[in-house]
Amino acid sequence: MRKFATLVLAVALGITLLAIPVQAAEQKTTLILGGKFCEVYPNEITLALMAVKGVIRVDLNSMGGQAIVVHDGTVKPEALVAAMKDVKGTKAGVEWYCTVEVMK
Repeated sequence: MRKFATLVLAVALGITLLAIPVQAAEQKTTLILGGKFCEVYPNEITLALMAVKGVIRVDLNSMGGQAIVVHDGTVKPEALVAAMKDVKGTKAGVEWYCTVEVMK
């Protein structure tokens, strides 16, 4: 009877451990930003990058002209570059846009 109780407890513990989601370690990707007046629009940059599934936060302040993107490890650099393609506009009659490349 005692062996049976131990077995039941071990199985229950194993099932519980399998049910806990495994979280990937945070990773960073650094993007080099350029373009006409891009640096004037940090909110637009942040919103575009945060819209990529898996992005946790965006740091535009640590290094000038760069975006440090912290993500869950599932984000491909190409997805970040693609998200930035539509970061552009016209304000007060002046066109602005951002260019981006992944720092190697």
